[in-house]
Amino acid sequence: VKTDRTPQDLLFQVMLAWGLKLSLPITEETIAGRRVYRVDGNALACCFEEGIDETFAQEIARLTPLRVVFKDASFADDTAKENVKQLLHQLSPDTEMKVI
Repeated sequence: VKTDRTPQDLLFQVMLAWGLKLSLPITEETIAGRRVYRVDGNALACCFEEGIDETFAQEIARLTPLRVVFKDASFADDTAKENVKQLLHQLSPDTEMKVI
């Protein structure tokens, strides 16, 4: 991910990559102190902020999105990323997680 990309740039890139129309409704909300973009209700949830952890994953899992996307730099390390992935799979098994 290029350093000059805004969260909105990343969101639109992800939407296009997954074949989602840019005309779908997008909401922005704060979950566990982090900005989250939600597309078409539960079609997609994106958070590109740092400090993604298990507490945040639990909050996202309650929303049961079909897809969730984070930046690789959002995690402290690979262990934190894997822990979030496993927790999401356990709490919301139909949610697909992608890291860019």
